[in-house]
Amino acid sequence: MKNNIIYLTGFMGSGKSTIGPILANTLGWDFYDLDQLIEQSLGKKIVDIFNDEGEKYFRQVEQETFKKLSSQDKVVIALGGGAMANQLNIDYFKKHGKIIYLKISPEEAYKRLKFKRDRPVLIKDGTIDLAKPDFIQKLQELLKNRSHFYEQADLIIDVNNAAIGRTVDKIANIILNSKLFESI
Repeated sequence: MKNNIIYLTGFMGSGKSTIGPILANTLGWDFYDLDQLIEQSLGKKIVDIFNDEGEKYFRQVEQETFKKLSSQDKVVIALGGGAMANQLNIDYFKKHGKIIYLKISPEEAYKRLKFKRDRPVLIKDGTIDLAKPDFIQKLQELLKNRSHFYEQADLIIDVNNAAIGRTVDKIANIILNSKLFESI
């Protein structure tokens, strides 16, 4: 039987780290933010880990971390934006719990990310310094490259212009009342 685990996924700015702890609290479960745990464990910001050790190293630590968390019961885990960009990870998440994709448009992601300076993928390719139309175009490209991974989620929730409380209530109601989440 699967553990009671919800993996929250979605593009940068979709609200995983905001919605996750509120959802966990609503369900009476524990919450873990994968990126925050990695930062605490290594004593560095994600952007510095990418710069100093590289993405391959980060993905290895990320995998080790989510596997440790997945041994627990009744947890909500906010995944980093790129954790789902690997089919082996997706297969692992599906085997151990349920994946919820917080779907966001590039335009909404732009609104939420335009002042952020801590996203490695945006810093690496210079996206952060782009003008609005170019920034949105870059977000569209990144999202397009990842969307086929995200779309494999067990549940897709549109978070564009959605109030956090309503989103949490919607997800909690689905988890508690849906056959999809029967094992939870």
